[in-house]
Amino acid sequence: MNNISIIGAGTMGNGIAHVFAQAGFKVILVDINPLQLQSALDTINKNLDRQVTKGIITEEQKKLTLANIAVSSIMAEGVKNAQLIVEAATENIELKLSIFEQIDTYAPTGCILATNTSSISITKIAAVTKRADMVIGMHFMNPVPVMKLVEVINGYSTKKEVTEIIIELSKQLGKIPCAVNDYPGFIANRILMPMINEAIYSLYESVAGVEEIDTVMKLGMAHPMGPLQLADFIGLDVCLSILKVLQDGFGNPKYAPCPLLVNMVLAGKLGVKSGEGFYKYTAASKETTVSERFR
Repeated sequence: MNNISIIGAGTMGNGIAHVFAQAGFKVILVDINPLQLQSALDTINKNLDRQVTKGIITEEQKKLTLANIAVSSIMAEGVKNAQLIVEAATENIELKLSIFEQIDTYAPTGCILATNTSSISITKIAAVTKRADMVIGMHFMNPVPVMKLVEVINGYSTKKEVTEIIIELSKQLGKIPCAVNDYPGFIANRILMPMINEAIYSLYESVAGVEEIDTVMKLGMAHPMGPLQLADFIGLDVCLSILKVLQDGFGNPKYAPCPLLVNMVLAGKLGVKSGEGFYKYTAASKETTVSERFR
């Protein structure tokens, strides 16, 4: 297997393209927005430069990686020769179902269809295709070039052979794959999101402040980042979406999103990408300060 198509040129899509290309695979990055494709290439170039500076790769390896990446804004063209397609579009169920209907139409017979979804049912996505046994979850962690984990999610009908191929491919990328089954939130977000939600509830109920909550989890539980800052990096809208998937999927009120989280998303305070969440972020500095709202 050598020809990989990545659908979606956002943060996750460009990261996935980066690691496949760096591992020697031929990659086509597909997005309907040409400006997004150029932005993705610029990001990959900057991240490769960072790797060169740190001595992780050589300048020659950077050139080879970039040479392995092509782009397309036309779905049919971008996937026509693919042996594996990894969808990395926005975490929106209707969008993902639409994309999978399209790629199922245009992709060659025998092509594996993977999704980078962090919580949406693989079985539901597979149901809109005519190859449910060839559909699987391949959930990378952000930032993709750095994080080692790939959560490999089996849909109800996923063939064992497909799972074995994706596990081996993940290892070729230098990742550590963990196979799980298709239930709401899988493993990563089924455990992570209730923790983040509980941290937000603790703030909402004035049990402790933003920095105190994050400091307790960093120093007491050896987490590299506190749950509130992590939520900012994930995106509060994404956290809310995943919690709703958990709540709907299990029908259990323990997954109900904290009202503070709901209000912050409604107010457009989404974390790093909007410049403010539980903390404030500026492009000119890596330093963060607690949002005025929580002081």
